[in-house]
Amino acid sequence: MPTIIRQQDLIDSVADALQFISYYHPVDFIQAVHQAYEREQNKAAKDAMAQILINSRMCAMGHRPICQDTGIVTVFATVGMDVQWDAQLSLTDMINEGVRRAYQNPDNVLRASILADPDGARKNTGDNTPAIIHYNIVPGNTVDVHVAAKGGGSEAKTKFAMLNPSDSVVDWVLKVVPEMGAGWCPPGMLGIGIGGTAEKAMQLAKESLLEPVDIQELQARGASNRSEELRLELYDKVNRLGIGAQGLGGLTTVLDVKVKDYPTHAANKPVAIIPNCAATRHAHFVLDGSGPSFQTPPSLDDWPEITWETGDDVRRVNLDTVTPEEVQTWKTGETILLSGKMLTGRDAAHKKMTDLLAKGEPLPVDMKGRFIYYVGPVDPIRDEVVGPAGPTTATRMDKFTRTMLEQTGLLGMIGKSERGQIAIEAIRDNKSVYLMAVGGAAYLVAQAIKSAKVLGFPELGMEAIYEFDVKDMPVTVAVDSRGESVHITGPKIWKAKIEEQTLTVS
Repeated sequence: MPTIIRQQDLIDSVADALQFISYYHPVDFIQAVHQAYEREQNKAAKDAMAQILINSRMCAMGHRPICQDTGIVTVFATVGMDVQWDAQLSLTDMINEGVRRAYQNPDNVLRASILADPDGARKNTGDNTPAIIHYNIVPGNTVDVHVAAKGGGSEAKTKFAMLNPSDSVVDWVLKVVPEMGAGWCPPGMLGIGIGGTAEKAMQLAKESLLEPVDIQELQARGASNRSEELRLELYDKVNRLGIGAQGLGGLTTVLDVKVKDYPTHAANKPVAIIPNCAATRHAHFVLDGSGPSFQTPPSLDDWPEITWETGDDVRRVNLDTVTPEEVQTWKTGETILLSGKMLTGRDAAHKKMTDLLAKGEPLPVDMKGRFIYYVGPVDPIRDEVVGPAGPTTATRMDKFTRTMLEQTGLLGMIGKSERGQIAIEAIRDNKSVYLMAVGGAAYLVAQAIKSAKVLGFPELGMEAIYEFDVKDMPVTVAVDSRGESVHITGPKIWKAKIEEQTLTVS
């Protein structure tokens, strides 16, 4: 019997799901991070996971985004052939209208990150549309929808290969995961798609990330097919790489590994890997004609009570008075609490600044002796100074680093994940420093920001140059003035410890 689905029901359900996942982690993810936190032996990695867990609980309580990057929306819609629509819009337009309403909700504004004309003007669409939508038409009379919001940092680490039929998937994964660096904000999940064609393998990998964290249950019962064998083998071997939370070295890099496969051509073995970050965001609903489907909030009891302890070895730094000589005493892995005024700027601002420098024109703000934070915050609401303001991936600024350090007198940088070799060399040559803030703790970081004002490039919106006044903002020294990188030394140390079999990763 046909089911009539109203246009407004789908729009409202999509909008509700996207608002919900912006501030509620899936409970299975929280439980998995907590388990990893409990067994972690690297203090830096343990501290990073503590911040992720604290941030998650704060977001659940405050209904504000887990991460400043509120993602590109991906939808998997399975539509029954007996469904009839009471609608004026196409199904694609209905879904995009739900996205638009979610991201423009005045009670919890979500950052619009989608740019049209991607190789040209790259103009922000303003409402985070359009979504990436996959359809499947099946027998039945319901509409089954999975909604996800995928962060750009983790999406940027996607890998694909067309392997030879005899090549090892495990060997390929173990080769590419270290190449992904820490920009995908581990610990998270790896989605792996095998078979079909290039685009099918990618879709399989993305779709697998919608599944719950259940690797412990699989370990208990054992594998029953090749995909499950791969999951168990890769979960163990990837964690034995010692990459750890935020790439700092440690026992847990992945919380789960998902594998989906599909028949493929005899001459091919397409394989895709897509990581999910610490801002894991997805929800599911079914429309059956009875009205919209709204998400059910979890209990705050599902979140562990975690206290982030700074310890006695923490260094407090006043950004308004810090000197180059003081910076040169900092060591990699050291925890620092920043107070005072810092500048912000990311991709678009760096491009504008380096273009101005190349023309011999002045910058809108004096950078000498200052620190710059790579961030594009969420717009504030109510009495907020700034919305969630976690770091963006620092490697995207690597190509600008030497110019900025040598031509502006910039003293230090703050961002997420590792720096590439060209940036490390520039930091060493200029006796500068790079500090790492935790990706996936955006709302927690925002609580340290006491004032914010735009100083340059206001036309760039969230990518403008701000001045933040911060109080006790937690960071880790990731690259010191001698060019030592914790993202190189940390994983090496913990991989060796695990290989010595003095530690267990499962």
